[in-house]
Amino acid sequence: MTIGAVSGQSAAPVRLRSAVLRRASPLALLSLLLGASAMVDHTPATAKDFGVLGETFPIIETDLLLAIEQRLRHMESTGQFAALNEQMKAKAIARVKRPLPVAGLSSAISKRSWLHDPSVVVDNDIKDTKGNLIALAGQRVNPMQFVRLSQDLVFVDGDNKAEVDWAVRNWSALKSKIIFVSGSPFEEMKPHQRRFFFDQGGQLVGKFGIKHTPATVVAEGELLRVTEHVLKGGRQ
Repeated sequence: MTIGAVSGQSAAPVRLRSAVLRRASPLALLSLLLGASAMVDHTPATAKDFGVLGETFPIIETDLLLAIEQRLRHMESTGQFAALNEQMKAKAIARVKRPLPVAGLSSAISKRSWLHDPSVVVDNDIKDTKGNLIALAGQRVNPMQFVRLSQDLVFVDGDNKAEVDWAVRNWSALKSKIIFVSGSPFEEMKPHQRRFFFDQGGQLVGKFGIKHTPATVVAEGELLRVTEHVLKGGRQ
């Protein structure tokens, strides 16, 4: 292996015997290699002015809040703000009139019926308006022991005319509450001349374990009878 000075300075070649390389430690060889690489070019670095190759521009950062404010003022002056508010208002009204349908439900193809225990474990002491203790924290309480379910609950797909007609025909407004899991309760109120409700987020059907409609929840002693009904030919 021969290492020579390549920076314009003359130097006699130096030959390293293979036996010497074999005896040298890895650290020594590494130092030797680094030293050799450092000798590649010791000439001082120089810089050259090549002139301007293209047009240059100053870097300017616009304040983000100022940019947002300018955008909002522009939208206000051009009427975009008012139009956006109207769109949001219309969407909100539409969502109230037709809430998101409860996911995971379908029409019943076989009748199912079971008893549901509405008992709950209370987190805190419960007292009446006079301060009398009703239940202790941690106690399991069945609300049906204190309050009766005065109206049956009828769950229907509001977009299924057969289910809505079946519910209205069999359950009066005095006897029941008809609860939609899909569709628009508002659209059905006028033709049927009665109030309808909606199970927002499917909280009730989830609590009772309902998977299919139409379904009813009726008091049976201190328990609740849950039934999924099958409509044949749109009637039952």
